[in-house]
Amino acid sequence: MSGTLYVVSTPIGNLEDITLRALRILKEVTLIACEDTRQTSKLLQRYDIHKPLVSCHDFNEKSRSLDLIERLRQGQDIALVSDAGTPGISDPGFKVIALAIEHQIPVFAIPGPAAFLTALTISGLPLHRFAFEGFLPERKMARRKFLMDLKAEPRTLIFYESVRRIKESLKDLFEIFGNRKVTVARELTKKFETFERGFLKEILSRLDLKNLKGEFVLVVQGFKEEEIHVSSLDESTLVQEVEETMKNHNLSKKEAVKWVAEMKGLSRKYVYRLTHSKQGDAA
Repeated sequence: MSGTLYVVSTPIGNLEDITLRALRILKEVTLIACEDTRQTSKLLQRYDIHKPLVSCHDFNEKSRSLDLIERLRQGQDIALVSDAGTPGISDPGFKVIALAIEHQIPVFAIPGPAAFLTALTISGLPLHRFAFEGFLPERKMARRKFLMDLKAEPRTLIFYESVRRIKESLKDLFEIFGNRKVTVARELTKKFETFERGFLKEILSRLDLKNLKGEFVLVVQGFKEEEIHVSSLDESTLVQEVEETMKNHNLSKKEAVKWVAEMKGLSRKYVYRLTHSKQGDAA
């Protein structure tokens, strides 16, 4: 009879954020497969758990999966954990889980923390529909193409980002999505946890990125065709921006509408109808 694979969520920062069930499973299994044995050892020491550990990270997951499946087939119960949060979510684990299911080995989730849900919950942005997109691409062109493909996504968007790329990613978000609402969460559940909420342009101007450390979660407002409820003055400003863009960059009206719409996070149809309407009023 085969053993069972338990996919165990662990704290993302504060070691108190672990369930009683997770602690029981970690004490009962034969083996714990973890992303970094040094990181997992800190958690186990805190709760006086003594179990054999094997590494299962990005660079050995393919080969390690085969070893873990063999152990499971021999009847060993194994807990799969990552350094923080839920295994497989922007962390190793997917290959092990998929292979266990393929071999008809029982797999159970022991739910717990996930950084993207933690940030979303207190972002102040809509929770009923959202899309988690993991880490943004590292290279600028790939990142911008990735964001362009998501520009019309109406659901709240969630991204992970490192301190090395956070500034450039926020700039790309502003240039491609326009001035949408965003929550920038850092060091979640840890001593120096911070949240910055506001519009992208405002966050870029006030966020001191030089002295920040850790990883970030970005929660970004989804697209709405008329997501910015503009006043009469704002409508006039939009029309003026289209006209100035045409003049300053020698663009056609269609090209200028596209550029302004992208910068403001509005649909092209909306901006085009607005400029056509205002020009008609002036006639």
